[in-house]
Amino acid sequence: MKSTLFLLAALTGSLLTFTACHQESTPLQPGLPYQSSFQRNTDGWTAELTDYGTAQSDIMEFKSAYKGLPTPLDTTRKSILVESMNRSDDAFMFLKRKITGLTPNTDYSLVFDIELASKYPGNSIGIGGSPGGSVFLKAGASAVEPVKVLKDGFYTINVDKGSQNNEGKDAILLGDISTGAETEDYKLISRSNVNKPFVARSSDKGELWLLVGTDSGFEGLTTLYYSRINVTTKATL
Repeated sequence: MKSTLFLLAALTGSLLTFTACHQESTPLQPGLPYQSSFQRNTDGWTAELTDYGTAQSDIMEFKSAYKGLPTPLDTTRKSILVESMNRSDDAFMFLKRKITGLTPNTDYSLVFDIELASKYPGNSIGIGGSPGGSVFLKAGASAVEPVKVLKDGFYTINVDKGSQNNEGKDAILLGDISTGAETEDYKLISRSNVNKPFVARSSDKGELWLLVGTDSGFEGLTTLYYSRINVTTKATL
């Protein structure tokens, strides 16, 4: 009897664990919100760097990692770290993730709600511009996967995300990464396009690639921690 109860408990625990993991990576569905808080893993998001020349490849110092938030924030909260040295005066650090289960060839109105840890005041002085006020946060989506491509000795991206604080066909400007403080300490900041939804059209397979990144005019080291990415979407008429 005891062994039977133990087996049932084990099976129940396994089922709960599977369900929790499944819910963590449930694909975006029409009319329903998508959420990533990164508390179990990166939830399928991957990082990349573009907009620099091949001669600068060894000095961009790009890295990404899954780790806790920096002090003085809650270091037990997980996030995705991205970091690079902007030697090109135009570096674009981005995250991407594919979502499925959408209606094929359908326009979706997307609202992004992004939380990240930044330490950069908006009025500080830096090479090329302010570390906070000259690094622009963008978000968007496309039916094709955003990938890094090499053309004429320069690494760029195959989707139109715009340049610096200018928007592109596949990305919208959410603001900069300034904390609003006067000191350089990490704080959680939130950015959203709730007042200007972004429209993207799903592929013939009912898929979209989400894109979140920073377009930098600050010629220095930028280190950010993405702690939440929420997307609300619904089919447009």
